Amino acid sequence: MTGSILERGLTLFAFAVLLVFLGVLIAYVPRLDLGGVILATVLLAGYDLFLHRPPK
Repeated sequence: MTGSILERGLTLFAFAVLLVFLGVLIAYVPRLDLGGVILATVLLAGYDLFLHRPPK
């Protein structure tokens, strides 16, 4: 794991804020195509946050 505990905590906080924002967006604009875009956004952000490893 790279980075400090503070950096990791702030990263998780930012991801949570993104999820809340997108959740509010889909709650007030319930469209199927928007849901697909939001799903792709969450998957890409989650991949980048949890699975992607930067080059050494």
